[in-house]
Amino acid sequence: MNTKKFLIGGIVGGILYFLLGYLFYGNLLTQYFKDHAGTATGVDRAMDQFQWWALILGNLLSGFLLAYVFSRSSVASFSSGLTVGGIIGFLMSCSYDLIMFATTNLTSKHAMLADVATFTVMSAIVGAVVGAVMGMGKKTISVNTNN
Repeated sequence: MNTKKFLIGGIVGGILYFLLGYLFYGNLLTQYFKDHAGTATGVDRAMDQFQWWALILGNLLSGFLLAYVFSRSSVASFSSGLTVGGIIGFLMSCSYDLIMFATTNLTSKHAMLADVATFTVMSAIVGAVVGAVMGMGKKTISVNTNN
């Protein structure tokens, strides 16, 4: 495993997860998730009560997860990162959301499905960028066909 690419890919992925999360969850879909919440109330923190260290660390760890999987599975391009990132995001969000839906009143079926779709798209985008980062500086072999 190339440690430098892993670190750069993980940090870039974490920052991108944070920014996309802010865009999608903090702006574009905020009202949708409020309108389709579960029966539990008072569970969202106001922005001034966010635990920023935990939010930042969680996003960084998500970026490092992709970078680790990519480094172990030789994902090193935009297109392969897009595909593998999307699959990982889908599986992660499905597993988490289904368990949360089954065991809590925090979400509705509609919000659960919207979260799976949102996180899958976010992970595909992040995966594409991390895949490109992991492939940077890769040497290509040229074949001389003139004998």
